[in-house]
Amino acid sequence: MINQTWQIQRNESNISTILLIRNGRVIDPANKFDDVADVLIVDGKIAAVKPDINFTADYEYDATGKIVTPGLIDMHVHFREPGQEAKEDFLSGSKAAVAGGFTTVATMPNTSPPVDNAALVKAMIKRAEEVGIINIKIIGAVTKSQQGQELAEMRDMISAGAVAFSDDGHFDDNAKIFMNALDYLHGTGKVIICHEEETSLVKGGVMNEGKRSALLGLKGRPTVAEDIAVARDALLAEYTGGHVHIAHISSARAVEIVRDAKKRGVKITAEVTPQHLTMTEDLVNPADASTKINPPLRTQADCDAMLAGLLDGTIDAIVTDHSPHAPEEKDREYIYAPSGFPGLETSVGVLLTELYHKGKIDLDTLISKMTVNPAQILGLKAGALSIDMPADITVIDPEIVWTVDEKNFYTKGSHSPFIGRELKGRVVATIVGGNLMKLNQW
Repeated sequence: MINQTWQIQRNESNISTILLIRNGRVIDPANKFDDVADVLIVDGKIAAVKPDINFTADYEYDATGKIVTPGLIDMHVHFREPGQEAKEDFLSGSKAAVAGGFTTVATMPNTSPPVDNAALVKAMIKRAEEVGIINIKIIGAVTKSQQGQELAEMRDMISAGAVAFSDDGHFDDNAKIFMNALDYLHGTGKVIICHEEETSLVKGGVMNEGKRSALLGLKGRPTVAEDIAVARDALLAEYTGGHVHIAHISSARAVEIVRDAKKRGVKITAEVTPQHLTMTEDLVNPADASTKINPPLRTQADCDAMLAGLLDGTIDAIVTDHSPHAPEEKDREYIYAPSGFPGLETSVGVLLTELYHKGKIDLDTLISKMTVNPAQILGLKAGALSIDMPADITVIDPEIVWTVDEKNFYTKGSHSPFIGRELKGRVVATIVGGNLMKLNQW
């Protein structure tokens, strides 16, 4: 029996390795499966999912009382390579992903330099294969240097392996160029992931605009900036037939816009973060920059709208927007600190504590938003426990109680608004390609 001590096991030879996960509650939304069952893994692939598998395995893992799911997928992370390795790199980000139960991530291109050409895409894929311990997918820039002035060679980047495109970090103001980008990708099946904040309305803003920002004397970023941007891109997707994906949606009105567009048949999908589901502007403290994010924390009404959007299918995916910064960058006044915080290691705990254990969402819906849905949006062979699929699996103990401590983080980022929070539910095992990944020996 494999014990619970975290370790790493790799099968780098041609010798057959058989792993059997026993007695877990297997939840696989892609195959509409939810039952206590065993999962048999042979040579890194799913061989069987059913109760009471009678098979002699090299290793067994007892998942009694635990939840067994397809490996979690995060389609929006910032691993900071190339050029910003002081914040994060592919190895540290991979470790954080494993600790959080994520077997596949897609990393954003707002790096230094931005990933805006095929050579960089190839270099990042090679780098991920060399040092990454999970599946790291590369998102390319929509425009050259992410300046919004000239389209990047997106088809070349597709040939090099890019899975999607984004100028995340800022809104592409030029509607003509953005429309051209959607036309340019026609027939490729690739999506543009959109950071939706109309630039002129958020310049200099550091938190949600409203009574709270006025009370604190901080310049705000209004929800209407997001609403305008989402409405424009929904209309352009409708006009061109292209696929737009709304990144880290946070405004109640923006959710309505996406909902209405979907009813009209527009190719539009959306994602939301745990922080925009569970935290409000009331938590903003000018003395603690951990809550500074873009888009900013909104109101409780906006949080409620995010949950409603998840439940009715308007919002397709949950992402972390994992955005670590070097400690000296976040240890500054709120108005000067960069936006973002690390989220891979706390995501499951926060979602289970604040949504599942409070009866706000069922496990099947929650898991689908973190597995099959993002896989479908990005066109990945992942997110399911189907026979012959890569054996990427996450095991979760929904009852374990733990306290978030930045000293135990694997990410280089240490500023999180969840530090010190007691959470119920945690990932206890992550399997990537049939390898049981455990961290404490790294």
